[in-house]
Amino acid sequence: MERIKNYFADWNLFEKLWLLTSVVLLIIASAIWKSPWYGFVASITGMVCVVLVAKGRISNYWWGIVNVLFYAFVAYQWKLYGEVMLNMIYFLPMQFIGIYLWTRKGNRKEDNKDAVNVKFLSNKSRWVWFIVTIVGVITYRYILKFMGGNLTWVDSMSTVLSVIAMLLMAKLYMEQWVLWIIVDIVSIIMWFIVIFKQGSNDIGILIMWIAYTINAIYGFVNWIKLYKENDNRF
Repeated sequence: MERIKNYFADWNLFEKLWLLTSVVLLIIASAIWKSPWYGFVASITGMVCVVLVAKGRISNYWWGIVNVLFYAFVAYQWKLYGEVMLNMIYFLPMQFIGIYLWTRKGNRKEDNKDAVNVKFLSNKSRWVWFIVTIVGVITYRYILKFMGGNLTWVDSMSTVLSVIAMLLMAKLYMEQWVLWIIVDIVSIIMWFIVIFKQGSNDIGILIMWIAYTINAIYGFVNWIKLYKENDNRF
C-alpha cells in the first residue's frame, strides 16, 4: 500500500480528481449497463496510462501493455478489426520500443529518470505527416471494407492517426497530442455508435475515450510546460 501511495504522490490535484471522477463514473456506468469485466480492466489501465504519458512518465508503458491486450479483445467482439490490428500488431510492440527510446540517454531528465525531455517537429515534417495521414486513412479504409469490417471510415481514421501519434509519442514529439485529441474524438463517435445503435454494453470503453480526450488536452498543455522547463534544448 505504501508503494502505491508513493507512486501517485507526485500527481497534482487535477490529475487525482480526473482519475477519481473517471473511475467513479466507470464503476457506476459498468454496473448499470452490466459491462464485461475485461472492458473495465481496459478502461482503468488506459486511464492511468494516459495520465502518466501526460506527465512524461516512462512507467506509462507498463500500464499500456495491459490496456492494449484487453482493449483489443473488446474491439474484436464488435469486428473493429482496425482497432484490433492496431493494438496487437502495432501498439503492443511499440510499448517496448517506447520504453527503450524513452530511457535512452538524452531523452530523460538527469534529476528524474522516470521523466523525459520533449521536442517539436519541423514545419516540413508536419506537412509530410499530414500527407501520409490522408493517404493512409483512405487506403486503410478500403482494406477494412474488403475485410468486412464495421464502421470502416472512423475505424480507419482512428487506426491511422493512432499509428502516427504513437510513433511521435515514442520519439517525444509534442505534436502527438493534436493527433491524440482527434483520435479520441473519432473513437468517441465510433463507440457511441457501437453502444447506442448496435447494442454493445461496453459503456466503460466510451467513458475511457471521453476521459482520454480531457487528458489529451491536459497532456498538450503539460508537455508545453515540460518543454519550457527544458530551456528549449531541442
